[in-house]
Amino acid sequence: MTKRYLTRVAAAAALAVSVAFGAQAADPMKVGFVYIGPIGDHGWTYQHDQGRLGLMKHFGDKVKTTYVENVPEGADAARVITKLASTGHKVIFTTSFGYMNPTLKVSKRFPNVTFEHATGYKRSKNLGTYLSVTYEGRYVSGYVAASVSKTAKIGYIASFPIPEVIRDINAVMLGMQKVNPKAELKIIWVNTWFDPGKERSAAEVMMDQGVDVIIQHTDSPAAMQAAEKRGKWAVGQASDMSHFGPNAHLLSVVNDWSNHYIATVQKVMDGNWKSEDYWGGMADNVIRIPGYNKKIPAPVVTEAKKIVAGIKSGTFHPFTGPIKDQTGKVRVPAGKTMTNGELAGMNWYVQGVEGSIPK
Repeated sequence: MTKRYLTRVAAAAALAVSVAFGAQAADPMKVGFVYIGPIGDHGWTYQHDQGRLGLMKHFGDKVKTTYVENVPEGADAARVITKLASTGHKVIFTTSFGYMNPTLKVSKRFPNVTFEHATGYKRSKNLGTYLSVTYEGRYVSGYVAASVSKTAKIGYIASFPIPEVIRDINAVMLGMQKVNPKAELKIIWVNTWFDPGKERSAAEVMMDQGVDVIIQHTDSPAAMQAAEKRGKWAVGQASDMSHFGPNAHLLSVVNDWSNHYIATVQKVMDGNWKSEDYWGGMADNVIRIPGYNKKIPAPVVTEAKKIVAGIKSGTFHPFTGPIKDQTGKVRVPAGKTMTNGELAGMNWYVQGVEGSIPK
């Protein structure tokens, strides 16, 4: 065996090792998503999945994503999150409030996996939180709804009595009061994020009570379709729902998660991700209002756009005082703006909202 032959063999072996390591280095990062509803809900889950698709488009073959839809909050969520973490997923996004404790529990078992939980408040070294400040869009919804309502009765289909939903109800009420301090906000709690039957029934009940604008904090287009059938107005949730009720559609408050998902995965790839509480709003296009119904009076649309511009620039915040609660107590003094921490724990209604918060 010649020296030249041995040299060639050694070179070939080195090349093989190099190719093997190159293939390993090129393996895509696995990113997992846990969804509360179906990706076809045309609301909350649909928009999170659009964010996932945006992530894939941005990174191409550098990432591989997995999603699990219709995962109940609680023990089932823990099992799904554990499965993703134990099968090589380096980043896992859990996208519903009720996933908070299961995500925290699983994150402790997998310290080398990065977890992010949507709408929660519990964090750790490898667990961050993120949410969209939908109250910005809700305030605009309340303003426009009260501007077009002929009965001064606005309906709100509420999911669960958590701070996110409560502050959005309050934002709608504050927006309404900008137009008509005597406007009524009727609330029906359906205790679900996605149930087209319940959502449709709630909309029907409120319209029977004189409500002529429906705002929802649930994820199906059923309320929009019911309003279209009855000749009333409705506001789309999470995604652009205009095609479900071309005449009824007042506007939609749209969540765009793609930029956050891209930024988070990039940070993990670069090794500089840190746990934080991210609030994304109109200023960074996480919350958008794509357009307004052409039947809305031009001055109303102009004012709505001014409100949006003020929110984006930071010159206006929906929760700047003076703000009183139902009892008349000043909760936010004049000139003071509520902090994210205060908003995250909101458990009271602003003055003008009728009824009590379910326990």
